[in-house]
Amino acid sequence: MAEYVDTSLVGTGNLDQAAIFSVAGDSQWAISRGFHVKPEELQAITAAYKDSANVYAHGFHVAGKKYLVIKVDDRSLYGKQGKEGVIVVKTKQAILVTHHPESIQSPTAAKTVEQLADYLISVGY
Repeated sequence: MAEYVDTSLVGTGNLDQAAIFSVAGDSQWAISRGFHVKPEELQAITAAYKDSANVYAHGFHVAGKKYLVIKVDDRSLYGKQGKEGVIVVKTKQAILVTHHPESIQSPTAAKTVEQLADYLISVGY
């Protein structure tokens, strides 16, 4: 999974940090250097898929920063803080948690993450 973080996510230049966790949020499979997603943040992310009203009302945290929700559905959770943002996408077995800098637009970052999620789903993840 580390190659997906390094090559398919951060390596594209559309994201500056990324991590892949189990869909239950109980194990870290790969993470970029310096990206620290706390266990309680990951638990809140997994809960957001079940209670979108709460996450819309209160936002969510990744790596110690609070993000306002711009999209949440059964698969994807997008958040913004100023011009930077996070894109979180769930597959059958994994949750991809990514961050994009101010210099990258959210739709560009989202396309990168969603494409990798589609691929992982196609190979059983």
